[in-house]
Amino acid sequence: MRRITLWLFSTFAALVLLFSYRTSTGGSVTAAGIAAAAVPADGKTYTGTAVSTRWGDVQVAIVVADGKIVDVQVPVYPTENRKDQEINARALPKLRQETLDAQSADIDAVSGATVTSDGYVRSLQSAIDAAHLA
Repeated sequence: MRRITLWLFSTFAALVLLFSYRTSTGGSVTAAGIAAAAVPADGKTYTGTAVSTRWGDVQVAIVVADGKIVDVQVPVYPTENRKDQEINARALPKLRQETLDAQSADIDAVSGATVTSDGYVRSLQSAIDAAHLA
């Protein structure tokens, strides 16, 4: 009986630790680590709503010129710790390039940055809606 109790307690503790492990990012940082294209003089910037995610807020701003997205900026994104910064330094440039290629919020999430990708897409869609793009 004692072994079963110890086994159950150990299993429960392992599951709690497993499910509490942070696999994504959190916080907020400047866009210094993310290369941004020069903003065209004739472009207008539309900022999406800040989307609260499990690890922190994500906010996307787009620059639109001649009915096309010509630049994407991410002024707010998770960066609470070193892992957050590492993941987003890899994920945000990919999301930015996918947005410029697709010209919509219909883009794939970046593996390993699912939470940030979801917040990015939701904020991007609100910016696209504000710009009245199709």
